[in-house]
This record gives sequence, structure tokens and C-alpha cells, in this order.
Amino acid sequence: MEIFIKTVQLLLSLSLLVILHEFGHFFFARLFKTRVEKFYLFFNPWFTLFKYKKGETEYGVGWLPLGGYVKISGMIDESMDKEAMAQPAEPWEFRAKPAWQRLLIMVGGVLVNFITAFFIYWMVLYTWGEQYIPVQSAKHGLYYHEVANEIGLQDGDVVLKVDDHQVEESGDIARFILLENAKQLTVQRGNETIYLEIPEGYDQRMISAEVRGFADVRYPVVVQETMKGSSADEAGLLVGDSIVSINGESAAFYNDFTTSLGANIEKEIQLGVYRDTTLMTLNLTVPKSGKIGFYLVSAENYVDIQRHKYGFWEACPKGISKGVNILVGYVKQLRLIFTKEGAKQVGGFGAMGKLFPSTWNWYVFWSNTALISMILAFMNILPIPALDGGHVLFLLYEMVTGRKPGDKFMEYAQITGMILLLGLLLFANGNDIFKAFFK
Repeated sequence: MEIFIKTVQLLLSLSLLVILHEFGHFFFARLFKTRVEKFYLFFNPWFTLFKYKKGETEYGVGWLPLGGYVKISGMIDESMDKEAMAQPAEPWEFRAKPAWQRLLIMVGGVLVNFITAFFIYWMVLYTWGEQYIPVQSAKHGLYYHEVANEIGLQDGDVVLKVDDHQVEESGDIARFILLENAKQLTVQRGNETIYLEIPEGYDQRMISAEVRGFADVRYPVVVQETMKGSSADEAGLLVGDSIVSINGESAAFYNDFTTSLGANIEKEIQLGVYRDTTLMTLNLTVPKSGKIGFYLVSAENYVDIQRHKYGFWEACPKGISKGVNILVGYVKQLRLIFTKEGAKQVGGFGAMGKLFPSTWNWYVFWSNTALISMILAFMNILPIPALDGGHVLFLLYEMVTGRKPGDKFMEYAQITGMILLLGLLLFANGNDIFKAFFK
């Protein structure tokens, strides 16, 4: 069921973005009175799931969910319709239009994807606002991934700066290390400020270890309420109890507590519990779910959660700024792909599916849809033949030199680009398959 929900979210998100992307091409084509022969969601080699014709355009849904397309008359595209291109150009064809009109038709899809991303971020901020936990408000500090321990970070430390970049929330630490080629951490440890060096190649170490949670706020395990009939209830856990150990090992903070429970599935354990000032021991068996059945006292009791609500128009520039920052971060991240460890992390649809939670969450759905829209826009504008950016490159060449690239050249460029894209698609999804079966 979890996989089904993730798959539905991914398909819905991609379908929406593909339709909007192709609509961008369609809109400018029709604006300049260029004939659009087909408008398809998904590809349809050999057969089509659904289609109907309205005016000059056939609308349909293919069976191969790898994107979508619009077939524009008089344009060398995926269809490789060389017979039509051999005929004299007609006034309604793409090739008969001025270069500036063809340029707008080609960038239309990317433009709509960028606008879509900014609009979604605007609406997300207006609807949900934003919140984060400032690291300096974490009374008990942060806890760290074992890879962070390798450079000297200890649970309870608070990273204040990564080089000269001020850390606002825990997620900033890994982001600055990976994207800014950082060399040093400024760390608050108790009442002391210390400096930790980041060794050369540490970003690759983080990537190879597939670190997902480099650091996060830690808070104690205090019971707010037990679930009737649960293991916690039957063991006698009460409201206000503070759990400090499992089988004699420290578990005073939530991250240690959940890790220890996970290591003791379906085993009997001894909980060390403070009730007021009295230390006592409770025995219980950890269920298969790994959850013993109680609610925690809210984290707000231990941290200062910063919340911001935005008015409708106030959220607009904030949404654009958020989108730009995410785009800049994504572009910086691309350099990591061209490393040995980075290439191993390139993913396809499986990796994209992991972005979505196993339960439906509209905030996460729209946030991920905006992110994917931004990525699709950027990837499509890269100057690679068969992508929009490849066509744009050739159009800019034509506008500067006054000469069109020959049809034969465009045909070979399109074939080369399609081979490159197919190879990348196979590599990315092959990585997903390899990880699913061998990791």
C-alpha cells in the first residue's frame, strides 16, 4: 500500500508538470499560428491508450510514462518525420516562422515549468507558512550521523558556522558542506567554542555513505500520554515519566531511544525511567512495529520553533526567493554528479518516488512537485540536442550568424541527443534497480 501511494503521488506530480510543460510549447505555437499536430501525455509507441481530435490537433494519452510531447508541424523532433521536412515549407509550419518566434515556442515549456514552481512555492507559503528550529535554541544540542562523528562532532554539539556561513537550522550544515566546498566548522560544545577541520574529500564520504540525516535537534523522551492496551501502558509507564535508558544503555534522547528500540524488535527490554526524582525499571516486550505505544511531550517544550505566516501578496516574493535559492542549490549540487561517488547516486523514477511519503501529505506533495518542476525546467534548458535547450542553442546560432543549421545536421543532432538521453535514462534507473536488489 505504501508503494502504491508513493507511485500515485509521483505519477500525479509528473503528469501535471508534463502537461503544463507541453502546454507552454503549445501556447506559443498557437499564438504564432503554428500548427500543432499532436499533444500527448506520455509516449505512445505502437499504440495509444486514449485519443481524440479537435481542430488540427490530436490530443491523447500514451502508455509509456516517460514524459510527453507536442508534435509541431515543420520541426525536426522525436518523430523524425523526414518525408514532411523534404516538402516546401508551409506558412503554418515551425520552420517558416521568424527565429524569435521559434525561440519563444521552444522556451515555452521551460518558462511554464519555472512559473509553475514559483507559483506553487507562493501558494505553499501562503497556505502553510514556514517553520524551522534555530539550532541555537536547541537546549540539548544536536545529534549527528556516524559520518559526522568521524570529523569530531559529538551529540550535544551545536554547529554555529560552516566556514563563514551562519547555520540557522540543522539541515544547513550538510547543505553548506556539500555545496560550498567548506573547510571548517565552528562548534559550541558546552561553554566552549571549538573549531573542527573538514578533511579533503569529505563531501564524497558523505555521498558514499548516503547520509540522509547529517544532524538534527535532540530532545528528551518524556511521556505525555500512553495508548490504552499498548506495551507502554501494560508496563506501567505514566504521564510525566522520563525514559533515560534501555537495558542499561543510555537512551535519554529520542534518537537514541528509537535506535535502541529498533535493535530490540520482539525482545524483552528494561526501561530505565525517572518518575519525579525516583529512578525505576519497567519491563516490556517491543512489538514488531518497533513502537511501544505512547505520545511524547511536544518538542516545543525544549526548542524555540520559529513560525512565519504570510499574507497572500507577502508570500509571492518569498515564494520566488525560495524557488531561486532551491534552483541555485540544485545547480551547485550538479558538480557532485561528475565524481565517482556522485555518479552512483544518480537516480531515476525510483529516486524521485522516494521523495514522496508513504501517507498522503498535501504540503509534501506540492513542495516536491515544485522542486521537480524546477529540476525539469533546468534540465530541459541544458544545451543538449533533443532537449529544448539544444533547439534554443541552434536558434541562437541562427539569430547571431543569420544562417540556419542544415536539416541533415539537425537530424543527426536530434539522433545523437536522443541516444544520450536514452543512455542517461537507462543509467539512472539502472542505479535505482541495483540499489533495490543489492543494497
